[in-house]
Amino acid sequence: MTKTLFSKDHEYARLEGDSATIGISDYAQEQLGDIVFVELPAVGTSFKKGDEIAVVESVKAASEIYAPLDCTVTKVNEALNDDPGKVNSDAMGEGWLIKVSLSADADTAHLMDETAYAAHIA
Repeated sequence: MTKTLFSKDHEYARLEGDSATIGISDYAQEQLGDIVFVELPAVGTSFKKGDEIAVVESVKAASEIYAPLDCTVTKVNEALNDDPGKVNSDAMGEGWLIKVSLSADADTAHLMDETAYAAHIA
């Protein structure tokens, strides 16, 4: 079963068992404007919740992206090297940033479901 949760910093984690796909929300990409560069971590890198995992640069600003959960990177979205605009056109689909395996004790209690996140950004 897939479940998508959101952080207060506008990252999403699409959870599938003990792994997740992480990216930025559609709201976040709208706020950033046209994305021109994405800096992703190396496969195998481990992060604690709140660590900087990526940098997304837009025509407006560079924004740090933070780990919504304790995790280890298993795959990065290489397509963003050639087409960072995928984050704008499909933030929650083809514009994903990284795939991760979750730490055994990864805590999701601080994350919001879609309804709570919609209220958060309203």
